[in-house]
Amino acid sequence: MTLSGKRILLIIGGGIAAYKSLDLIRRLRERGASVRCVMTAAATEFVTPLSVGALTADHVFIELFDRQDEHDVGHIRLSREADIIVVTPATADLMAKLASGLANDLGSTVLLATDKKVLMAPAMNPKMWSHPATRRNHAQLENDGIVFVGPNRGEMAERGEAGAGRMAEPLEIVAAVEALLDSRPKPLAGKKIIVTSGPTHEPIDPVRYIANRSSGKQGHAIAAALAALGADVRLVSGPVTIPDPAGVKTIHVERAEEMRDAVEQLLPADAAVFVAAVADWRTADAAGQKIKKVAGKGPPSLTMVENPDILATVGHHKKRPYLVVGFAAETQEVLKNAEAKLKKKGADFIVANDVGPAGTSKGGVMGGDRNRVKIVSKAGVEEWPEMGKDEVATRLADLIADKLRTTVV
Repeated sequence: MTLSGKRILLIIGGGIAAYKSLDLIRRLRERGASVRCVMTAAATEFVTPLSVGALTADHVFIELFDRQDEHDVGHIRLSREADIIVVTPATADLMAKLASGLANDLGSTVLLATDKKVLMAPAMNPKMWSHPATRRNHAQLENDGIVFVGPNRGEMAERGEAGAGRMAEPLEIVAAVEALLDSRPKPLAGKKIIVTSGPTHEPIDPVRYIANRSSGKQGHAIAAALAALGADVRLVSGPVTIPDPAGVKTIHVERAEEMRDAVEQLLPADAAVFVAAVADWRTADAAGQKIKKVAGKGPPSLTMVENPDILATVGHHKKRPYLVVGFAAETQEVLKNAEAKLKKKGADFIVANDVGPAGTSKGGVMGGDRNRVKIVSKAGVEEWPEMGKDEVATRLADLIADKLRTTVV
């Protein structure tokens, strides 16, 4: 969608990621939005008001008790004149202030005074992001209706530091803004939908695990497309390197048993879409220490046990959603296997795709950006042409909306 005519208030927090806000301003304005900026005092230590003002072509607001800006209660005016408020970077301090209802500077006062949507892009050291206080504040803000984009995983400014805490990239934030301001009809409003995505990692020992090539791109795209249609989406994600979709509540897990437990705790729901490539097997007993190679001896034998079948569990559950959609990634006899899965798992639809053996032209589906799927149901098979995973997600979300639209669940 275009952002033409949209008024965006950008609050820049005090962190090294503040420099990304300069590119974000440019990206928003080239899509037609007008951008006004509030800077915290700490933000001015990282980027200058002169740079921000040059990019916004507007006055930059910094002081709460500025005589010129506050003669007409400027902080109220700022909070109400915007269509959306975006916070980049959302520091631990800013999150804590809003979660606690504090308003001791212009940025926090505007956030507390607004009646508009608020999008936060957190950025901080991984230890700060994982600290119990920050986790509590994050949960509180989500419950209060604040939408988050990121943080992503990666290298930090501090040497040798890595993990979750990098601010989302400007284009990711733009996409989140567009989704929140999208005024198109929301046919899934009021519907709760569970989506699983990514692989699972089944430990062998502290440094090795059983997994697959799933990137989570298709599952995350489906979660985002459902949210864009107004659904209350709960995404249960295995270990991936892509950011959480904006406007989606995401639960991160590692193992298949954790994913099953998370899904069951989210029931009841109106629909569930099982995109995750869950490992079929795990070791019976993961070693507590790294298994060492011993000269002259072959590899150790691993006793394997079957992982829970999450799709079948929910497909036959006493709290079964009205609509259950599964995925079948196959390398041979795609339709035959998908049709068998449809009957066995208790699903309404199976989205089948030929991922092909690794190294072939089809082998790029897992981890790639394109997909070609067949929709298998009791009514028959519908084959879709090859398209981007975002388009597959949009079409599948529309299909789910059509199925649920006239149904009272």
